[in-house]
Parts: sequence; C-alpha cells; structure tokens
Amino acid sequence: MSGQGGTALVVVDLQNDFCEGPLAASRYSGEPAVLTAVVRNTARAVIAARDAGVPVVWVRFLGDPAHQGPAWRSRDRARGRPPKCLEGSWGAELAAPLEAAPHEADFVKRACFDAFLCEGFEDHLRRLGVGHLVLAGVFTDICVDSTARTAFQKGFHLTLLADCTTALHTPDTQILTFMHRLYGARVVPHARTETWTRHPEAIPGPQVPVPGGSS
Repeated sequence: MSGQGGTALVVVDLQNDFCEGPLAASRYSGEPAVLTAVVRNTARAVIAARDAGVPVVWVRFLGDPAHQGPAWRSRDRARGRPPKCLEGSWGAELAAPLEAAPHEADFVKRACFDAFLCEGFEDHLRRLGVGHLVLAGVFTDICVDSTARTAFQKGFHLTLLADCTTALHTPDTQILTFMHRLYGARVVPHARTETWTRHPEAIPGPQVPVPGGSS
C-alpha cells in the first residue's frame, strides 16, 4: 500500500436486469455487444485486481417498490416502467461470469444511485486504507457518476476503466471526458493494469479519456 493510500476496484451494478435479457435490451439504446463487452472486460479486471492484491468491492442495486421513495415511485408510474433488480430475482444477480469471492465485500444500494449511500461502504474503504477508487460498471452517467462525484468530494482519487463501463443517456466519450475534467479522474482501458492498480500520484503525467469510450 502506497503512502497516498491503497487502491480498490469497485464494481457497480453489473446485474442481469442491466446487462442481460429483454429488460436490459429495452432500456439500453446502444449495441447489446457493448454491454456484453463491459461485463467481459470487468471480469478480466477483477482477475487482474485479485492477482495484484487490489481489493475488489461489489455494489448491487435493488429496485423493489418497498425501497423506493415517493418521487422514485411517481417517476416510474409516469413512465410506465417496471421495477428492476427485485430482491431474490435473477435480474438482481450479477451477470455471468462475474462472481464475488467469499472474502470480498458486497454492498447493496436500495433504490439509490450512489454507492456511498450503502451502509458500511465508506467505512469499509477507510478500514482498508483506500485512497484511490477504480470504477467499473453501469451506467457511467448514472450510478457510476453518482459514486464518483461523492468519492471525489470525500477526497478519493479516481480511475475509470473506459471499456468496463457504458452510459445510458449520454455518449460514452462525453461522460468520460466530463468525469476526467470535473473529478480529475484517470480514464484508461482495463488492460493497462500496471497503471490503474497504482495510485495516480505514483504515476507522473495526466491520463486522458480513451477515444470511443467503452465501445
């Protein structure tokens, strides 16, 4: 662990209802192959993190109406959208081949975007001495950005794995560029393991978004 604080890979919401099957396909306007690639690349990043001794932290979403606030329920009724990732359902499970190891922390977001709203999430990172979060998952412009924004404000350095995420409402390159500029986040492909497993302050020079985002 470096003097600047350790690194953790945080995997956000890579669940079946967001990545696989008809519900995912009905919501995502891009090519289905992009979602498949995000899951596949993240699985490789998880293996690389484990090999490098970087902790992997899992974050999952539950969208049951019982967890939703009034504004959330009202929005879904107005749009005619069914709830996603119901507790105990196939849709809430991690998309294959992703699987948390028994020793890895697994946090649940109950109808919210920001992983820092999960009970114990920040405490877990602080106990590990983490000062640098590497983010993968969906969607870049919703839950990944919400988590990144809070992380930045709380003092965490950020890296985005460009080919381990994709956006729902915003072009991938646009949101990655935004996060680079606003949060100072590095944006690199998952294959650059020697870069993202290290704290940004240990590597001189700026990192810029990868052209084409996660495509």
